[in-house]
Parts: sequence; C-alpha cells; structure tokens
Amino acid sequence: MTREADSRHTGPAMRTALLPSFAFLLPAMLLLTAGPALAGFKVCNKTALPVRAAIGRFDGTRWSSQGWWTVGPGNCAELLTGPLQARYYYFYASDGGAGTWEGKTHFCVAPAKSFKAAGRGDCARRGFDSRGFLEVDTGRNPDWTQNLSN
Repeated sequence: MTREADSRHTGPAMRTALLPSFAFLLPAMLLLTAGPALAGFKVCNKTALPVRAAIGRFDGTRWSSQGWWTVGPGNCAELLTGPLQARYYYFYASDGGAGTWEGKTHFCVAPAKSFKAAGRGDCARRGFDSRGFLEVDTGRNPDWTQNLSN
C-alpha cells in the first residue's frame, strides 16, 4: 500500500521560509481590516439637554435641507456620511428651550417630524416652516465636527 506524502511542513526550516511572506501580508491585512475613514458632517452635543439638529446644503445645482436628528447630551450624530464635497454647509439646532444655534441663511424645516426639503423658497406654501441656519465654513475639509455648547 502506498501512502501519499504529508504536504504539511512544520519544521523550523518551513517556518523560517514563511516569515518574509507574513511580513508582507501583515500590513496589507491591517489596511483591509481598518475601520472606515472618518468623513462627513458630525454634531456633538456638549450641553445638558438633548438637541434636534438639521442640515442644509447646496450641491452645486440645488439647495436642500434635512432633519431632524436628536442628539443626546454628551453624544454625537453623523448628519452626513462620506467625504464632504462643498466648502459651506448650513446648520440649525435647538434644545426646545433657550438653546438655539441659528444663522441668517433660511431653509425649510418641518416643525415636528423628519423631513427632506428641496429648495429654500416658498416654505409655507409647501407645508414647511422657515428657520435661519448657521453657515459653517469647512475649509473644504472632508470631515467636520460641529460642537454645541452653552
């Protein structure tokens, strides 16, 4: 009876021969298993109350706004994911009381429910309210974190 040779080599010579292969593979494996790159528009709530946040933007062709994200005290929320494409974004947030982060650029919002609104005009005619959003200059960074504090 003939037996096939065992193809597993585990002696010191084989382990030494494999070291250069692992030296090359280890950095490649680390790159493949690394987490996603941090990019997007994030809001971090440094206040003691939950806030509701909305974002507005211009994509080069049209204006739009979207909300609401509820961000608890000490937490962050990703309003946009992926690398930011524009330099300027617009942001509005409120804690429902005295804490409001607003600006001079008006966008349409739904007062109580989640929304996506195309355009910035005729808000009331389309069933939206109008709010002044704060202009954020990201400096063309691929990611931005907006911190909210008292």
